[in-house]
Amino acid sequence: MGANAFRVLRHRNFRLYAGGMAVSLAGTWMQQLAQSWLVYRLTHSEWMLGLTWFCANLPVLLLSPIGGLAADRMPRRRIVMLAQTAAMIQAVLLAVLTLTQTVQIWHVLVLAGILGMANAFDIPGRQALFVHLVGKEDLLGAISLNSATFNSARVVGPAIGGYMVARFGEGFCFALNAVSFLAVLGSLWLMDVREPAAADSPESPLERLRSGWRYAWNTPAVRTLLLIAGAVSLATAPASTLAPIFADQIFHRGPEGLGLLSGALGVGAIAGTLSLARRGGTLGLNDVILTSALGLGICFAVYAWSPSFHLSLLVMVLIGASLFRQNASANTAIQARIDDSYRGRVMGLYSMMVIGMLPLGSLGSGALAELVGSRWTTMVGGTMSLLTALFVYSQRRVLQSWLGQSS
Repeated sequence: MGANAFRVLRHRNFRLYAGGMAVSLAGTWMQQLAQSWLVYRLTHSEWMLGLTWFCANLPVLLLSPIGGLAADRMPRRRIVMLAQTAAMIQAVLLAVLTLTQTVQIWHVLVLAGILGMANAFDIPGRQALFVHLVGKEDLLGAISLNSATFNSARVVGPAIGGYMVARFGEGFCFALNAVSFLAVLGSLWLMDVREPAAADSPESPLERLRSGWRYAWNTPAVRTLLLIAGAVSLATAPASTLAPIFADQIFHRGPEGLGLLSGALGVGAIAGTLSLARRGGTLGLNDVILTSALGLGICFAVYAWSPSFHLSLLVMVLIGASLFRQNASANTAIQARIDDSYRGRVMGLYSMMVIGMLPLGSLGSGALAELVGSRWTTMVGGTMSLLTALFVYSQRRVLQSWLGQSS
């Protein structure tokens, strides 16, 4: 990674944040894999896998704008601490139900929805908090290093999770995740964050929501980047939702195979974001977004019809690199230029596009897979990625103008 990304570690608050998040995110990815396997074990249904993702991410689609509004009006660190505490309680409940062998599929769906509600406030709160941890001069490095931390956990968490599920069961993974939240809560508690008081506004909360929407929609580059992020999330949903089917029914590798597929995605994501961090500036990120969308389309097509597990692992590395280069590029491009007074609300909309589109894609993927199979459904995602690449190309002048100003 370039010096610009490592420079953010001079900030004590960001060092605390990165360390705590690294531990907590490893637990989160472990739980996500264990939850997918638990649903598959209980139901053996593509539809239920899609429905679980739907329940987990629908609150992010519906509530992220409100979470972003809260991040513009309340202390962002407090929002993140409350959301992380709620997520920890959710993990404890899931662990108890699973370890006592009383868990039912409706328990998983309800608790997935509770976690989604916590994430709807946590994600925009954390994204808007960065500027207070490192200042504007190191904002781009903070986003890059945060993405690398996120994806490092994506490698470690599923790899450990697949092993733990195979040896000890899903409940043990949920319990470990609950403990991991203590790391991030402790790091947030130790921070010395000076957040400026929110400016008084005569607008009602509803009017402030509307003004955030207007700002995003009337800023052509922000509107374009949000649409791209949403389209890529929809295209990615089939591969994410149906991963247990590929691991078990297609390649006969069980939970450990699922962990390897998830870990391979994380390896690619780390490589992709580290290479992106070396750029230093934002000029030319439109080309990164274009090639990433194009690469996703090609890789999803290969993954959908892969005849071997080892080829799928290799392709999953490329998918991870393309997906997270695209996400980090879009995040950086938006945050580099938006007005600070709208930062929380815009990042709420960004969360809605990146995470909130997943429930629609997941539910559709599960239903479509029941009709045409997992391979054809994944191919649909690849086609969507290629169409997204065409859209990025059509908007190249808008993005070049926006990114050229911020280079």
